[in-house]
Amino acid sequence: MLPATAMIDDLSREPPVAAIGSEWKLVTDTVMGGVSQGVMAREEVAGRSAIRMRGDVSLENNGGFVQASLDLSLTDHVVDASGWDGIAIDVFGNGEVYNVHLRTDYLERPWQSYRHDFTAYPDWRTVVLRFNAFVPYRTDIPLDTHRLKRVGLVAIGRAFHCDLALGGLKYIRDDAQDCNQRENINRTEAVLRSQAI
Repeated sequence: MLPATAMIDDLSREPPVAAIGSEWKLVTDTVMGGVSQGVMAREEVAGRSAIRMRGDVSLENNGGFVQASLDLSLTDHVVDASGWDGIAIDVFGNGEVYNVHLRTDYLERPWQSYRHDFTAYPDWRTVVLRFNAFVPYRTDIPLDTHRLKRVGLVAIGRAFHCDLALGGLKYIRDDAQDCNQRENINRTEAVLRSQAI
C-alpha cells in the first residue's frame, strides 16, 4: 500500500503522463457495445494548460459514458488516501453535470464505483469533493480510502455533448481548506453536490 501524496496531477509532465507517473486514458462505452464517441488531448483552455475531454454521449445499445481515467499508482498497488478528506479538481466546462468516479481494489465489476457529481461551468473553478459525500454505485461495500486504485472524470447517464477540461487534481484536507482557497487558481468556488447520476 502506497501513501498518497497531495498532488495527483498538476499537468507538469508530458501528456498523457500525470504528475504521479501513470497515464490518463480515454474510455468510452464502446468497450461494452455502446456508440458514444470521445477524444482526449492536452490543450490550452482559457489561458491554462488542460486535459480536455470532448465527445458525444449516446444511450444507444445500452451505452452512455465517456471517461478520462487515471490509475492512482504506477503499479498494481492501492493508494492509501485515508490521511486526506477529499479531492479538489480545477475544471472548465460547458455548463453540464459530470461525475467523478473512484474505484478501490474491493470492486470486482467494471460498472461498480463511488460517485460524486459536479457542474463544470464555462470558467475555471476549483471543485471540492469530500470522500464522505461519494455515493456507492451498484455495491454495498463502503468506500475505503485506504485502498484507492483509480479516479475517473465521467460524462454519463444521458445523451449530451461533453466538453470538460481538467487543469489540476489533488487531495485536500479540511484543515487546509482556507490555505487551498487562498491559492485561488483563477476562482475558488466549490461546487458541492452528492446526487449520483
